[in-house]
Amino acid sequence: MTTALNTAPRILVVDDEFSVRDSLSSWFRKDGFEVQAVECAAKALSVIENDPIDVALVDIKMPGMDGMELQQRLHEISPDVAVIMITAYASVDTAVRALKQGAFDYVTKPIDPEELSHLVRRAVEQRRLREENTQLREKIDELVSVDTIVGESPAVHKVMELIQHVSQTDATVLVIGESGTGKELIARAIHANSRRRYRPIVSVNCGAVPESLLESELFGHEKGAFTGADHRRMGKLEMADGGTLFLDEIGAITPKMQIQLLRALETREFTRIGGSTTIHVDFRVVCATNENLATAIEENRFREDFYYRINVFTIEAPPLRARRSDIPLLADHFVRRFAQQMEKRISEISPEAMEVLTEYNWPGNVRELSNAIERAMVVGSPPAIKPHDLPMYGASASANLEGGDSLEQVERRHIREVLKRTGWNITQAAKVLQIDRVTVYNKIRKYHLERAPQSG
Repeated sequence: MTTALNTAPRILVVDDEFSVRDSLSSWFRKDGFEVQAVECAAKALSVIENDPIDVALVDIKMPGMDGMELQQRLHEISPDVAVIMITAYASVDTAVRALKQGAFDYVTKPIDPEELSHLVRRAVEQRRLREENTQLREKIDELVSVDTIVGESPAVHKVMELIQHVSQTDATVLVIGESGTGKELIARAIHANSRRRYRPIVSVNCGAVPESLLESELFGHEKGAFTGADHRRMGKLEMADGGTLFLDEIGAITPKMQIQLLRALETREFTRIGGSTTIHVDFRVVCATNENLATAIEENRFREDFYYRINVFTIEAPPLRARRSDIPLLADHFVRRFAQQMEKRISEISPEAMEVLTEYNWPGNVRELSNAIERAMVVGSPPAIKPHDLPMYGASASANLEGGDSLEQVERRHIREVLKRTGWNITQAAKVLQIDRVTVYNKIRKYHLERAPQSG
């Protein structure tokens, strides 16, 4: 960018006639512009290499390098400069050729001050809008480039890798996983890293909208389409045009609605309820579910053809118990967030409280962890969250820890404790457990055991 948005626009006048340079300079200076005037192409190039210029007024017929060649050179040096060609009546065809080469517009001699002033202001306004748009895009890129999915475990790295791959396409994505694992966060990361990121992502929680209202929610309706339809309403499919449509809890919709939605997703066409006009849309589809859709198909609750339409590319959101090494990172992330929201001076989690968090089984996954930290921030005191601040501490912790006392759960706790005592030395752990090293590795994989990150 050559100029700040709030500075006076800069104009360069290039004409071999002194009277033209003088009159144009006088006109635009009175209008508040900064003006430089030169008599040849060589001096014009010298100016633009050293000073930012918004608009260049270039005479086509000049000694030496003519205006056509100068226009090309100006755009090579400063692609954003708006070039307005000045031509005699006899060379309008040449000016039209200049337009094809990227000139903003042209004026004919004798010059009409009002016409030229209008052109210059339009060129400046378009340049300002382009600069604002570029700045906005840079801010958006800066925001979306920040990793919003917190974690460093292999499971999270796999998810991030899949997001990067699929974001570069328009393929339909199905995100599966337990409740609270961050499926919507994955959908938003896909959108934020795609070419559609400057357009909206429109979310529909299919399980939260009654069937009688879901059709109108998705497709919209015309005024008078049904009782209570007092005005035309745009549906979520139409709102998502150019962006991403996120259908959460897709397993909750009825087979009838699946048929309607299947056609819309295949053709990207639909009509509003009570309407007759076909509406064409262009959006990317991301769906999410915590249901086993294969089982739903067997039970005739989910259409097989609809399943194959939405299941082009699958991403599985891992449960928190499968990424235990991320618990400290997530917990610290939530502490910082809630400390800022609540304006509390709690900035850390005590080692004892962190041990409670990492030992807990988290049936509600990341959402439950977020709620637990929020509750601890409410009842806790600076500077750190203590074990008794956590809702699962004490009696509730012993009831919830690992979900019970089955043989597998007892074995898992014991192996993890031995690994912790031996500093994750597999050979020593195998001796303590009286099993071979291969069996230790198999148990680690089976129970999704991960070494806690070292502090400091």
